Order: sequence, then C-alpha cells, then structure tokens
Amino acid sequence: MRQLGLAIAAALLPFAAMSQELAIKPVKVITIEKSEQVLERHFFGKVVARQTVDLAFQVGGQVLMLDAIEGTDVAAGAVIAQLDLVPFELAEEQARLQKEQADRTVTRLTRLQGSSVSQVSVDDAQTAAGLAGIALRNAEDSLSKATLHAPFDAVVAARNVETFSTVSPGMPVVRLHDMSELRIEIDVPEILFQRAGEDPSVEITAQFPFSAKEYPLDVREFNAEASAIGQTYQLTFALQTPEDLRVLPGSSVTVRARLNEGRARTLVPPTALGVAADKSLYVVAFDAGEGDTGVARLIPVKAESTANGDFLITSGLDDGAVEILATGVDNVADGQTVRRFGGFPN
Repeated sequence: MRQLGLAIAAALLPFAAMSQELAIKPVKVITIEKSEQVLERHFFGKVVARQTVDLAFQVGGQVLMLDAIEGTDVAAGAVIAQLDLVPFELAEEQARLQKEQADRTVTRLTRLQGSSVSQVSVDDAQTAAGLAGIALRNAEDSLSKATLHAPFDAVVAARNVETFSTVSPGMPVVRLHDMSELRIEIDVPEILFQRAGEDPSVEITAQFPFSAKEYPLDVREFNAEASAIGQTYQLTFALQTPEDLRVLPGSSVTVRARLNEGRARTLVPPTALGVAADKSLYVVAFDAGEGDTGVARLIPVKAESTANGDFLITSGLDDGAVEILATGVDNVADGQTVRRFGGFPN
C-alpha cells in the first residue's frame, strides 16, 4: 500500500510543478525607448495653374484659323488663332498711301512757302501728315492684333469659339493654363497657420492619388483673410512640374506637413501607467529572469498627456530601451514574479 502511495505521488509531481508555473501571473510586456518625435498633418488640396488667362482679339472680325485643341500643349509665341486679315491689310495699305500723300503735300507747300503759300497752309499740311501717321500706326496695330499668340508655354483649357465664327473685340476665344509651375492650394486652420510661421523647418510634400512618390513643396503665398466658415486660411504652394506625371489643374492632392521636434521623447500608452495611493504615477518594469519569467519593479515617473492619447514620460525612466508592462499594472505588486504572456495556445 505504501509503495502504491509513493507511485501516485511521483506521478503527480510534474502536474504540481505545472500548476506552480501556471500560478505565475502572465503579463503583456512592451519595449519603450526614447526616439525623436515627428509631428505630421495631412491636408487635402487642389492643383491650380500658375496663372489662367482668357485670350481675346482686341479687334473684331471673322475667325479663319483656330489651332487650339483642348488639352494640348502650346509653346510660347505659337499662333493660336487668326482673323481674316484682308480687311486689316487693306486698311493698312490705305493708311500708308494717305500718309505718303500727306508727306508729299508738306514737302510741296514748304518749297512754295513765302511766295504763294502762307505759313498757315504749311502748318495745316503738317498737321494732316501727323494725323495720317497716327492713322497708319492704328492700322498696323489692328493688323497685328488680328493674330493671337500664346503668351507663355501653356495648356489649352477651353475653346470658346469655332472657325469661321465672327467675334467682337474682347470676346474670349481660348482659355490657357500656365503650367510652368504648378500651384497647390489648401485650407489650414488658424492655429496651425500661426504655428507654421513660427518654425521654418517644417517639411512639406505633396502626393497624388495615382503615385506613391512625394514631391517637395515651397510656400508661395497665403490669403491674409480667414474664410467666413471654419476660420481657415488658404495657403498656396509651388510644385515644379513633375516630368513623370501628367498633372492638370483641378487634380486632387494630399499635402503632408512634417515637423521633427529635434528632441528625444519617451511615449507610453495610458494603460501602462499606474496611480499610487498618493496620486503619483508609476510604471512597472519587467526585469527578465530565466525563460519567460521575470520580476516586476515599480518605477515612479512623471508624465504629460499628448494630443494623440499617449503619455510623455518627462522623468523617471533612464535612457535606452526598457521593458515595461503594457496593461494590468494595478494588479501587480513590486517584486512579484511574473511571466511574459506569449499568446493563447492554438
């Protein structure tokens, strides 16, 4: 009988050791260390052209040539549209002949001055010659204005008339976008607008929905008046036209603003902080032992809350990596043996 009891006791020893191991409290452990904190904000923006102009003839007439296909590029100085030049060429020729006639009259009267021609007649002839010269300049100017040239490298945004249509002076013919430098507009809350001016080390980039690449931005201007709704300010950034993308005005874009605060910070989740009886804060360090076991050690700390819900440890933790309990700090005593929680068995 005694031998039977010894055999049963020997068989139960492994289960007793297992029960003792299972009695050690499992804890979830995380590793924290100081790292430079980078603040990042995202804004949704819109691409606009550097400038947009509506080209129009300064004279009226019939459009005989219109080389403006919407969405195509045009080079600076290229002919975009032209009126019927015949009426303007005839008007210039007529003005030129009248000027030559007036000049001949002045020459003839000047030679005869003093004999049969009075000074008043000479003066009137000179005035008529001057008026004829002005008429010639007007005719030449009208002829030059009967042809529209692209003022800069541009994209044809819209065509407002068709060939053979008659236009009046000032009627928009085509709309052009200056794409030499893209502009991106975003609306920024007032508080962020004020802070942006305090720190010039903010890194600002743009990312388009159809590309993972980020492009650097430069601030060009801002609207000095806040919007009536939302109290936001409009910021305009410059983006050099990407060579690998076709970006048109109106495209959506995400603007990222990053600020590296330049100092190392230690952040912990709120569940890792415990509150002592005297209202002081502490964290529980995990001093590793054999295997997955370790000893819990309470460390008094001072902490401040952050905007994203974590807590910034201002004092109490040494530099370098430290393993602490992520949760359940109020249920662990100082010096208690605990084991690292490795997940539930399958």
